[in-house]
Amino acid sequence: MAELWRSYGLPTTITVAEIVAIIVPLLLAVAYLTYAERKVLAAAQLRKGPNVVGPFGLFQPLADGLKLLMKETVIPSGANRVVFIAAPIITFMLSLVAWAVIPFDAGVVLANINVGILYLFAISSLGVYGIIMAGWSSNSRYAFLGGLRSAAQMVSYEVSIGFVIVSVLLIVGSLNLSDIVEAQKTVWFALPLFPMFIVFFISGLAETNRSPFDLPEGESELVAGFFVEYSSMTFALFYLGEYANMILMSAMTSILFLGGWLAPFNIQPFTGVLAHLWAAAWFFAKMAFVLFCFLWMRATMPRFRYDQLMRLGWKVFLPLSLFWLAATAAFLVFTGKLGA
Repeated sequence: MAELWRSYGLPTTITVAEIVAIIVPLLLAVAYLTYAERKVLAAAQLRKGPNVVGPFGLFQPLADGLKLLMKETVIPSGANRVVFIAAPIITFMLSLVAWAVIPFDAGVVLANINVGILYLFAISSLGVYGIIMAGWSSNSRYAFLGGLRSAAQMVSYEVSIGFVIVSVLLIVGSLNLSDIVEAQKTVWFALPLFPMFIVFFISGLAETNRSPFDLPEGESELVAGFFVEYSSMTFALFYLGEYANMILMSAMTSILFLGGWLAPFNIQPFTGVLAHLWAAAWFFAKMAFVLFCFLWMRATMPRFRYDQLMRLGWKVFLPLSLFWLAATAAFLVFTGKLGA
């Protein structure tokens, strides 16, 4: 983002205002993603969805947040209080700090580091700790089983996600997220890497504990999984963290496979500030499309059994992503384009 500030003659130091400019819209997007999900599910089930609080039910997320804020935080008598409270805070904070390296346009990024994709992968790997802490500290068998499920699930699908990311990095020759987007000016990677695009999207569903892979929260056997003992704002932090991770995963999908802020056929009809708005609009439109697919999966797919979930990760996605990585490397070596 410093490059953009410099181009307009503004100070280049990272300020609180820049961070707020990312976090506030993100929190609003999280709130209204819950509204969008309820509307999409309602449409799929031929009902209305939220339609009482405000016009078209638009104030429903605000009413839900106010209700959770005013409720009492109940801590079980046998719980480890410090870890119990820290778990949702860690989960929520990790979903926010990852946005430091997400580019919204050329030069419009909070921290344009050369290992941005490595930073994102490290942050996503840390996300499992908040869930394990919640499951263990609650002193509940249901929560503990939910935490164990989530740990196994997230670790399993992170392996496939890692191989998919490495396949993209081999083509680009850089770990910088802006470079990955710029490398897609000719063709978006979703076309030549279509199988990896599908594997990444489905693995993203599992990584964020979304349907049909919401086994850690399986209410049919675990009541509510790892956050069964949480209430009020501690529950809301888990809820916000899950939806923020969905938005982050959609942003990563857009950057890695859908050309990020690039318009189809590299169309750029504007200059100056309008050019940045045009690029950001395309980036957000691609994110919205991926998020709609997240919600669509929940509306249409039944929940997997746990053995089916693990079999898909280890016996299907892992061999496929490993094979595609080897094939990509062989192709690049054969054509002399490795690391170009």
